[in-house]
Amino acid sequence: MTTSVELPVATPTVGDLMKRPDLQISDDVMVDTAMDILRTSGADHLLVRDDDGRCAGLLTRLHLAPFQARSWYTERTAVRDIVLDRAPFATADMPAATAAAAMRSRGLDAWPVVDREGRVIGLLGA
Repeated sequence: MTTSVELPVATPTVGDLMKRPDLQISDDVMVDTAMDILRTSGADHLLVRDDDGRCAGLLTRLHLAPFQARSWYTERTAVRDIVLDRAPFATADMPAATAAAAMRSRGLDAWPVVDREGRVIGLLGA
């Protein structure tokens, strides 16, 4: 007589799917500099950190679209002063399905993953 034991199925978490974030900038970087970084890197987004190194949000090309004309305003406006995707952020222990639903409802293609102190540890892509 063979007894089979069913092992619990592991639910994937954000930590299983996240990637290392490539580009991060400080929130005191000027808008024109952020545009240059995106353009030269070919990236679609930048992670933004505050003065304490915590995640302040995700800056995308769409957020920078209103500044494409480049004026004195873009040279004097810090990233912290423009609209960008801000908290809440994902955590590594969050179920992947929950994160995917949150990203869909917020229209996000990427979502920062933070630790308990709010520092970026990864990036979850759609």
